[in-house]
Amino acid sequence: MTGDSGIWASLPVPAFLIDAQDRISRMNSAAEGFLNASSRAVVGNPVWDEIAIDAPIEEAFARARSNETPLFVNDIDVGSGRRAPLQCNLQIAPLLDSPGMMILLVSPRELAGRMTQSYSVKSAAQSAIGMAEMLAHEIKNPLAGITGAAQLLSMGLPPEDLELTDLIVAESRRIVKLLEQVEQFGNLSPPDLRPVNLHDVLDRARRSALLGFGAHMKIVEDYDPSLPMALGDPDQLLQVVLNLLRNAAQAADPGGGTIRVHSYFEHSFRLRRADGTGQPLPLQIEIIDDGPGLPEEIRADIFDPFVSGRENGTGLGLALVSKIISDHGGWISVTSVPGRTVFRLSLPRAPHSADNKETV
Repeated sequence: MTGDSGIWASLPVPAFLIDAQDRISRMNSAAEGFLNASSRAVVGNPVWDEIAIDAPIEEAFARARSNETPLFVNDIDVGSGRRAPLQCNLQIAPLLDSPGMMILLVSPRELAGRMTQSYSVKSAAQSAIGMAEMLAHEIKNPLAGITGAAQLLSMGLPPEDLELTDLIVAESRRIVKLLEQVEQFGNLSPPDLRPVNLHDVLDRARRSALLGFGAHMKIVEDYDPSLPMALGDPDQLLQVVLNLLRNAAQAADPGGGTIRVHSYFEHSFRLRRADGTGQPLPLQIEIIDDGPGLPEEIRADIFDPFVSGRENGTGLGLALVSKIISDHGGWISVTSVPGRTVFRLSLPRAPHSADNKETV
């Protein structure tokens, strides 16, 4: 592709051409991904109906058009009716050879910043897990001896004194279970990557949740039926989704709540590593609950080992989820306010030649 069309299509950020009546007259593929909608569905619609901006920008936009000057707006939340808002920078400029026409570029800052940060904390998390695995191995043997000694002692004690030995045995077993969860990090096999239908994975997780820990919840499906195949390990991805659903169900009020499972395709999502390399991660899954939200003091560290917002929580479930998604070359993030917590998984697409070979 050459010429203006080639330049337009190659822009790495969402780009919109807006006519004199503030209607979207053209948008690139990155903009389709940002809005989670096709050009056919959006072109011709008022721009401020399609793009929700958390700032009174219409007047400034009109002045930029009238004065034929560019406008730059930084650090504002931009979203749409089809997706949660992201912190973005806006660049707006008049199209000088077409009076009244304006170009709007949307540059998401939040994603790029979080992606770079992920690789700076990843090594620290891996070191903590490695240390925990070593300690787990060393602690389990003496714990077995303590448990056996307490059981032997209980055989010669009167009934009124058994409470103490029972407590020793029960707590020792609880610690062993915790240590076994820690060891999962080291024993987890590399993912067996192959084409996976994500909706089949989501359906299996939903059915399992409704028959068990999520029986008190309402789980709503909101799928993009055209979502292509992912490149992943179906069993490990099932474990990820089950952990996220369990986390949402445990956070809900005892009377229940609603979990929405949302899938969509985002053309412009690309993971940028610290060394400057990266890969596209267009397949998006969101697990959205209406619970109380994550405590603010742990929100930034929720994927680190041993960080938990629940009393008696091990803090290993989300750390394991993060490890699995990282091993897939994917990305996980979370946004949380009271009444809305969104865990978002971003995964690579299977090679095009494998899209029709469905595997679960």
